[in-house]
Amino acid sequence: MLPEEPPAATDLLPVSARHAGGAAPGPAPGEHVIAARNRWSRAVLDFEGLRAGEWCSLEARIAWDAEEEAGNALDFALVGFDFLAADGSGLDLDHVPGLARSLLDPHSAWITGPAYQPEGSERTRTAALRIAFPVPAPARNLAVTFRSWRNTRPFTIGAATLRQGLDGAEAAEARPHRRLGPTAEPLRLALVPGAGLVLRGQIHASRPDEHAARARIAYADADGVPVAPPYPDTVSVPGFGAVINLAAHQQARRFTLNLKPPPDAAAVEIGFERWEDAPAGTGVELLAAPEIALEDGLRLESLCGDDVLDAPAFLARLAEALGLPPGAEAAWISPPEAAPRILLAQRALQGPAGPAATRAGEALVLRLAGAPDWPLPAAPDWGEDPFRSVPWRLEYQSLSWLAALPGPAEAGRSQALDLALGWSRANPWGQPADPLSLHPDALATRADVLGALLAGPVEAEAAIALVGEIVRHGFAMAEIVGQNTLSRSPLQMRAAGALLGIARTLPRLPLAAYWDALARFALGEGFSAALAERSLHRRLELLTLGRALAAALDGEEPGPAIAEAVAAALPGLAALLDPGGRLPPFGDSPPGIDHGAWITRLSAVRESGDARGTGAPRPGARLDAAGGTLSARAGGLDRGWSHFACTFAGQSPQDHADCGSFVFAAQSRPWIVEAGGSEQAETGPARHYLLSARAHNVAILEGRETAAGFGRLLGSLPLDGASAHAILTNVHGPDLRHVRTFLLLDDLAGIAVIDRFAGSGPIAFAARVHVAPDAVLALSDPRRVLAQAEGRRLGLVPLTITGRAAGVEILCGRDGRPGAMQGFLARVGGGLRPGSALRYAFSGQGAVCGGLLIATEGGAEERLARLLAGEVLGRFLAGV
Repeated sequence: MLPEEPPAATDLLPVSARHAGGAAPGPAPGEHVIAARNRWSRAVLDFEGLRAGEWCSLEARIAWDAEEEAGNALDFALVGFDFLAADGSGLDLDHVPGLARSLLDPHSAWITGPAYQPEGSERTRTAALRIAFPVPAPARNLAVTFRSWRNTRPFTIGAATLRQGLDGAEAAEARPHRRLGPTAEPLRLALVPGAGLVLRGQIHASRPDEHAARARIAYADADGVPVAPPYPDTVSVPGFGAVINLAAHQQARRFTLNLKPPPDAAAVEIGFERWEDAPAGTGVELLAAPEIALEDGLRLESLCGDDVLDAPAFLARLAEALGLPPGAEAAWISPPEAAPRILLAQRALQGPAGPAATRAGEALVLRLAGAPDWPLPAAPDWGEDPFRSVPWRLEYQSLSWLAALPGPAEAGRSQALDLALGWSRANPWGQPADPLSLHPDALATRADVLGALLAGPVEAEAAIALVGEIVRHGFAMAEIVGQNTLSRSPLQMRAAGALLGIARTLPRLPLAAYWDALARFALGEGFSAALAERSLHRRLELLTLGRALAAALDGEEPGPAIAEAVAAALPGLAALLDPGGRLPPFGDSPPGIDHGAWITRLSAVRESGDARGTGAPRPGARLDAAGGTLSARAGGLDRGWSHFACTFAGQSPQDHADCGSFVFAAQSRPWIVEAGGSEQAETGPARHYLLSARAHNVAILEGRETAAGFGRLLGSLPLDGASAHAILTNVHGPDLRHVRTFLLLDDLAGIAVIDRFAGSGPIAFAARVHVAPDAVLALSDPRRVLAQAEGRRLGLVPLTITGRAAGVEILCGRDGRPGAMQGFLARVGGGLRPGSALRYAFSGQGAVCGGLLIATEGGAEERLARLLAGEVLGRFLAGV
């Protein structure tokens, strides 16, 4: 039933090394010294012979100077990754799990400063580095760049190795394949009158070919009637149409299509195809969705130049760039109509989150992002940051609180309009009062708010200013969407939704049809991929956006596909609710959200007791496996309700290191909890801690932080009054096999969590569980821990199966170096508060297996112990 042990990991050493910007070889073989030259000092290591589709771990040692002053920098140094085809040609991949897209290098990952390195590293001034990622096909080689960033003194990198292995889990496909055939569904885009269109992309051919692929081009006029070729810069073939040949002199070939539409063209179709007469066995694929942009003269940077333009001046500059007479922009102002406010509709569906603004006399008092009330100055300068809070600044700069100011409607609308125009005057493009106002989330929401203000009665001068600001936002959204800047993310979908709203708010704008088509293309390409979002709260936000998008599109593509994806995903989320109506708090999840009521608003049909906390839980336990999450519920009048959930979704350095973490509630109260979401702590030690494995209920190997990876359900075993579920994870590296097994009693009066590590040599690990803030942990004897709250108790008993016990410890607010923080919970409104956590450890040789029994009463503990001592479960645990 369960797979055999995976093959041993393969170690790859660099085949060559290059140095630049003051970097140089170190004193010992395999060492490289990176100077403090801020991003230009670098060592590039070349690796060959990677196996595509498998997970890979870059491992190295870093050593730093005793006088280093940037120890607290989260971006101390940078590691860049450039994936190459077999012939050495570079691959433009839009997404590699575990890595982030960047400018200097195609993909990258940060090295944190010395203060964030594991406990004990401060004595030796060295630490182990490990960065994990899957090797995306068709990559075969890799150039790794260790780059200076914040370091003030030179640092040394040594023993760099790539370790690659199957890890016993399916390698997640890093990207969808876009293999080209002799025909293709064309990309349809509207055109801006008189303007060219630029598409950039890359093809990969299994072997170089002068005729590897083609782009078939077809134009149509405003009535949809085809415009016959010939077209500029294309080859016209009688009976076939117009094409642009895409040769592949190397396996990977970047291309740029500069389309120059005929004067009467209003739309274009571009189909990427393989030539019919290509040699047998030649495979060609488009590596990513093409980047789409207008010609350089109609880019935001070109339009603004070095000038400081207010919104009306920007609008006049745009009219000039389009070749229109002075004053033509006045015709772009549309009469009030019911244009979609997609992001505001999303907020309405999410439900009330408390008033964003109240009045105290004549003054407005804002309540944003969970921060205390703050009186808005009579004349804000729009650079305010009273709470040193990134979430507060984002909400403030989004202007979302202008959507419904308190007081009489007319007076509130007039004040909102004055504030919006004041924001515009204080933020000429390129000189923002607060750089965070250019964050995609703030941009997208603010565009919706400005569109809502334009929909009411507005004087001509104010209308021109509003339209100018909306159009500037449209250019920014179009460049984010067209360049796939935030590929596969909810933010990319929000940007596309905002662009769609702008296009339909200003239908007379010459760019409106182009922006509309661009937004719909991005939504069709990316919405389903974005649903892989691992935070359940964020996934629900995305489904809510999908419902608003489907309503706005009203049957237009891709509206029906988005509506279908939402309808398919909602039941799975509803099944994960605890009886109190909350989703498991994995990933970033703010406190105090009634997810049950929220899901009810989105669901056309709900089952009593599943979508809200007001109904009685279903009798017996229920298990759901969807989206990398397991969940079970039980309840009874005598013992109250119980709930269990765990996550094994993939994690990356930007996410919470919680693959395998779990929560447990019993006796109608939470007992085992997560340390909390990190959205109130966007920077610094608090955020680093909340994202780390130390803040989650997971197992951690001694001296080795977890890295990017994922888990999968290996199998389940029904037992007498219970069930066992084994989850394989690869977050500990390719040289160790880790399986976490949960044993659940059907009535959830008790559970057990068992970790098994198998490898070679000595193995030591420690696991943690965090208890609810109002619970207190205490040792009742050397083998037992009690959690107490509200007159109720929960027993926690460490259990050794293979190897030996290595101690039990109660942690509460262990501070000091950021890399050693333990025993904290997130504080509502930001920061950390001390909380109780249990750390239990095991060690051994070759294979170590141990865990924790968690029970509400002695009978449940006895049942768990009896099952664990039985042969059936013993064979199951040994087999995994």
